[in-house]
Amino acid sequence: MKTAFIGGGVMAEAMFSRAIHNNVLTASDITVAEPVEARRKDLVSHHSVTAVAENQKAIEGAQLVVLAVKPQHLHYVFDDIGGQLSSEQTVLSIIAGTPLRTLINGLGHDAVIRVMPNTPAQIGQGVSVWTATPKVSDAAKQAATDLLSAMGQQFYVESEAYLDMATAVSGSGPAYVFAFVEALTDAAVYLGIPRDMALKMVLGTILGSAQLMQETGKHPALLREMVTSPGGTTAEALLALDGAGFKAAVMEAVVAAHEKAQALGEEA
Repeated sequence: MKTAFIGGGVMAEAMFSRAIHNNVLTASDITVAEPVEARRKDLVSHHSVTAVAENQKAIEGAQLVVLAVKPQHLHYVFDDIGGQLSSEQTVLSIIAGTPLRTLINGLGHDAVIRVMPNTPAQIGQGVSVWTATPKVSDAAKQAATDLLSAMGQQFYVESEAYLDMATAVSGSGPAYVFAFVEALTDAAVYLGIPRDMALKMVLGTILGSAQLMQETGKHPALLREMVTSPGGTTAEALLALDGAGFKAAVMEAVVAAHEKAQALGEEA
């Protein structure tokens, strides 16, 4: 499927590089609109895609048009290609905080898919939640499924409301994990473990724990209990986390992110 990417940033590159890697798209299928010449040369050199400066040129002949620009640059896209998309074309947006109604009105086009991906998509371990307007064809939905599956797990939802929820959980989630890794590593260093060793220990613990949960299918509470001996060190540590409001803080953070996502959508 001929696919145009409006924006040649990190997430756009993650999408088409994973698609090429998984034989979902070929390099000859892909045209990227990128205003910075050095970046265009880099994308062509690394991926053998076509890269152009103009948005209008990128969408010529494309069946799927992926919007991957920063929200503050979206109005330039509307100015460039608004009203120029044909009924055979489908738009897929990964622009954060931009609801379907804004995309439909700005583009003058009603076959639109909205996706909330996350950064682990860069290595094929992402989580994407997406929805589509009624005008999106089954073929376009399948194309979106294939493209997003190349980046990791994908979840289709009927209601756009889930996109703001996904933003707060899987979209922002990597930052929560990175913050926890940073804190646990700092704690290890405080105890006296060398930093490079501490980071490797923490990453191995998190990756192994996640894989154990995934492969056993056991509830996290049950797995936590398996680690926690009565009166032991883990019980003492969990008591300290509870005392500091660990679970409540995580829940409050996710709720705050969800409320912010909703507010951004209302402003768009």
